[in-house]
This record gives sequence, structure tokens and C-alpha cells, in this order.
Amino acid sequence: MMKQESVVDRFLRYISIDTCSDDHSESQPSTQKQWNLLRLLEQELKALNVPEVSLDEFGYLMASIPSNGPQTPGLGFIAHVDTSPDMSGENIKPQIIENYDGKDIVLNKEKQIILSPEDFPELLWYKGQTLITTDGTTLLGADDKAGIAEIMTAVAYIMEHPEMKHGPVRIGFTPDEEIGKGVWHFDVKKFDCPYAYTIDGGALGELEFENFNAASTKLSIQGQNVHPGYAKNKMINALQIGMEFNQLLPSVQRPEHTEGYEGYYHMIRTEGTVENAVFEYIIRDHNRDRFEKKKLFFQECVDFMNKKYGKEIIRLEIKDQYYNMREQIIPHYHLIEKAMEAMAMAGVTPKISPIRGGTDGAQLSFMNLPCPNLFAGGHNFHGKFEFIPIESMHKATEVILNIIRLYTSQTLKN
Repeated sequence: MMKQESVVDRFLRYISIDTCSDDHSESQPSTQKQWNLLRLLEQELKALNVPEVSLDEFGYLMASIPSNGPQTPGLGFIAHVDTSPDMSGENIKPQIIENYDGKDIVLNKEKQIILSPEDFPELLWYKGQTLITTDGTTLLGADDKAGIAEIMTAVAYIMEHPEMKHGPVRIGFTPDEEIGKGVWHFDVKKFDCPYAYTIDGGALGELEFENFNAASTKLSIQGQNVHPGYAKNKMINALQIGMEFNQLLPSVQRPEHTEGYEGYYHMIRTEGTVENAVFEYIIRDHNRDRFEKKKLFFQECVDFMNKKYGKEIIRLEIKDQYYNMREQIIPHYHLIEKAMEAMAMAGVTPKISPIRGGTDGAQLSFMNLPCPNLFAGGHNFHGKFEFIPIESMHKATEVILNIIRLYTSQTLKN
């Protein structure tokens, strides 16, 4: 059997592989480079002697560890290989900060990029611990390569410790979660288990079974370009139209002004000229009724602009992406209770909170695979200030193993 490798070693190896997804791509995976990590993980699972490993044409890597005794339903653990297109994931240069002293961390001296507890007070939770940070020029990739590393480390432990009794354990690694396409072709029947957990959360102790209802929107704006010297009463500037539209949306309902259960409108991309412009938004809300009202208001703003200018200068495309998984999890609340117990066994205080985002688990829960979300340990995902405490990664691995033990021990008692 292979010698147990640390979760940190795995994590550092995985983040060295650029796996950024592309929300404008029509393929799945959306980028070819995601295959590089998927194939590496496939090789590693086989090297660990996991008996059932498969990688399909859509980039879904699944593995199964058969029961070594207890007759219990399968239990799955899922993470995604892609990183956010919001910032580069190429040539990541992680920095390891040992015995963090609670002061500013200089990520990049040349560019004066500083990770400060003044801006990110949660840093102070981890005084005395070892942090992994970026060098200020890329994201880190803890979302979700920390989850992958923790699952893989738990798999290695199970394979190297046959004395640990367990039921069937299923592993799933998915592409394109960051662009909302992570489980579009996920074969739930092939995965073959009634319950699973995504390891895709943030800070130590996070346990989530509520997420945003989500929609993406695209405004295609048709302007009318005329030489600016002769433009009076003739020019329609598509860029200005987009800016005017944005002013119709309530400024207090932007991500930078919301928290908890508060939803938002978020402009994520714009490009264009006077003649043509595209503005893209995402719409989010935990409450389904408020979510539908937000979409309706968005449409009403488009209608108002078109009426004002007397023609269809804005064409709207709107697509629902995923829904709040709460209604699918509550009937299976034992998943939450077991996760809380597993955390307590590891000395971790559970922090149940709504996800201000989404996970593959949200869509899977509506595909008859109830799938709450567990912490992976990272902070400040999708940007240069991302960091993760090593101790949190160890705890996440421990919690995964504890969940397996709890479901197994209950079966043995029964």
C-alpha cells in the first residue's frame, strides 16, 4: 500500500494545475485544461487500489470503494476540479505562513498587495496556525482543490486501513461548477448512492443546506452610431444605455451591500461599443418568491427602457441556473445531524449558515441526490486574497472519515 500522503502535499500539487473554467464555452468540460487534473486524479485513485474508477466523456470522475462488511446504503463525497474564471489560476505561487502572528501579510512586496486583518478580520481566528496564501497575482484554488485534497486523503486512509469498517463509499469529481454547469450530465444512477456531501464550503465548521436561487441574464443592446460632431438627436450610445439601465436597479441590492439572506443583482461583465454592447448580470435570492420578483423587476426595467426609446434597443436573455436545496434536504435532516456529530467528534463547532452562492449539491439535490455542503476550510475565494489554514484542511478530512464511521456504526448497531 502507498504511504499516506499529507492533505497539504496533495493540495499544493493540485493547485499547480490550472483548471479555470470558461462560461462562454459550449463544451464540457468548458476548458481542456480541466482534463489535466481529472486524469491525474484518475491515476491517483487507481494507484491507491480503489477498485472501481471511471472517467467519462463529460469529465465526470467517479470512484467506488465497496463495503468491507456492513450492509449500508452508499454515501458519496463530491468536489469540483475547476476554478473560477474571475481571476487567473495559472502559475499559482502559494506562500506558507507558519505560526501566523495576527499581523498584515505581505503577499506581493513589489505590487504592495497586503492581506490584512483590518480588511479581513477572520484572519485573527487563525493566530498561531499555518496559512497558505497566494502571491497576490492569482487566486489560490482552495475552491475547490482543498475539497479534492481532503476527499483524496480520506480515500487513501480508508484504503490503507482495512480495519476501519465502512459501507460503500462513492467519490465524484466534477468539472465546471464555477459556471453553473457542474452536474448537467452527472449520472446519478451510475453514482449509485442515496446521499452525498459536497466538500465545497468555506471556513472551519461551515455546514450548509440552503443556497441561493440563481439566474443569469444577458442584455444585448443595439445602439445607433453617428459621428459625434453631428450626433444630436441621432446617436444612441449602447454603452450609455447599459449604464442607464443599471441605474434602474436598486443600488442597495448589490453584493457589496448585502449579507445573510439578502439577495442581489450583480453586474459581472460588460463589453461593447457605441453601436453594440452586452451587459451580463446574475440574480440571486434565497427566497423563491423574492427571486421570481427580482427577475420580473429586471424584465420590467428592460420594458421601460424599450418603451422610453420607442423601439427594442435592449434584448433580454434570462436563464435559471439552480434553486435553493433546503426543501430537498429537510426531509433527510439526518444528513445535517450526522455532519454536526462528526464535527463535534473532531472538536469543530458547527456553523450552520446559508450559502451565499451555489454548489453542485444544489442541483444534485433536485436530481434525487440530497447533498448538503461541508467546509473545505478556505476564505476569500475567487481572488488574490484567498487563503486557507492547514489545520482546517486536516479537520475537514477528519470530519469526512467521522461521517463514514457514524453511518457505519449506526448500521452495525441496528
